[in-house]
Amino acid sequence: MFVFVKMNIKKGEWLLILFNFIYVISFLIYYIKIENYEFLSYIFIMLVLFSVIALTLKKTGFNYFVLWGLSIWGLLHMAGGSLKVGNEGLYAFRIIPIWVTENFYVLRFDQFVHFYLYFVMVFVIWGLLKKELKVEGWNKFVVYALICLGSIGIGGLNEVIEFIMVLVLAETGVGGYYNTAWDIVFNTLGALLGVLVLMFVNRKR
Repeated sequence: MFVFVKMNIKKGEWLLILFNFIYVISFLIYYIKIENYEFLSYIFIMLVLFSVIALTLKKTGFNYFVLWGLSIWGLLHMAGGSLKVGNEGLYAFRIIPIWVTENFYVLRFDQFVHFYLYFVMVFVIWGLLKKELKVEGWNKFVVYALICLGSIGIGGLNEVIEFIMVLVLAETGVGGYYNTAWDIVFNTLGALLGVLVLMFVNRKR
């Protein structure tokens, strides 16, 4: 992330800084040029989130898996709102036809990104909680369930933010009811897989 605030920046963190700086500045210039205010606001939100992570990195101790996971999500999110595949935006790109009706198409790039982010979010929440789980015999099932629900809840907050964009801006690429519902579904699937992987990784602890 943007870890300029740290006095002793590690070699791996410099690479994260460079990676995020390049794509954020590139997309910022692009969105200003095309006057895409929706994604300009998303860049602002991302900068706030990245800054919070940077300011608290010494305390949270997020590993490179989490930091790179969030960084790659940022790139995917920005690319989805700007790049085109044919006549459609990348977010609308149809990856494989898992389930297709006249109202929706599964699997699209947008759904994959939602799945990916809330998979990573499980490990973000775990990174924040694990230092607090100092009591022997803590109920792993309850903790994992709460982590899963926490990831899904953050996904719900994201949908609220998108709804605010719809209310405030004259035009957005948020989509309708089916789009929102599928976002929630893939948020949930990503969180569930993330918890299963976390349980597997922690099985011997």
